[in-house]
Amino acid sequence: MIELFTAPTPNGWKISVMLEECGLPYEVRWVNIGKGDQFKPDFLAISPNNRIPAIVDHAPADGGEPLSIFETGAILIYLAEKTGQFLPADIRGHKAALEWLFWQVGGLGPMLGQHGHFKLYAPERIAYATDRYRNETLRLYGVLDRQLAKQTYLAGEDYSIADIASFPWVQTYKAQDIDLGGFVHVKRWYDLLKQRPALRRGMDLGRQLINRRPQDSAEARKLLFGIKDETE
Repeated sequence: MIELFTAPTPNGWKISVMLEECGLPYEVRWVNIGKGDQFKPDFLAISPNNRIPAIVDHAPADGGEPLSIFETGAILIYLAEKTGQFLPADIRGHKAALEWLFWQVGGLGPMLGQHGHFKLYAPERIAYATDRYRNETLRLYGVLDRQLAKQTYLAGEDYSIADIASFPWVQTYKAQDIDLGGFVHVKRWYDLLKQRPALRRGMDLGRQLINRRPQDSAEARKLLFGIKDETE
């Protein structure tokens, strides 16, 4: 059994989608990031970067003690290797899947996260920051669109961990005011992935817990964004 320590965010959904796609049994341990659960010692013991998600595998392949893994890229690779799914075995397919996985964790996720923050949550609107991250977001959508113009999925003709990592961030397109009509290949890929029952189950996890206004309290702003109250 795998314990999934998570919250209903794009990064959290990457791993719930992967677990559902792999058919692995798991139990959810909710981490209330608006209340500071991510800083508790028990969570830091498995995720020293105080970020969700993280997992604990109680049946690792070596038969040893439970194994904890943090960082979504590492978790996706671990689960792919554990199950033999969604990471091609051939050298070229393997290389492509890892390239596009790291493109997501190093670019698409962080840049869309910053764009979303300055567009939706920043206490004051800073035109330079908003424009800078919007331009980078649009550039990355263009990269994604050009890649998907050549093949069905990000890493080739097979669905992989690269697609699983990217989908939850692309599904924020409405909140981020991105017109998918301008990225026809991304839209084709997005609509194709939405038809996967396991992906839908993973994406539905915890939606009832979403706080649409996580910045409403000074304490939440401090915990989520590092923004201190002016009186401190």
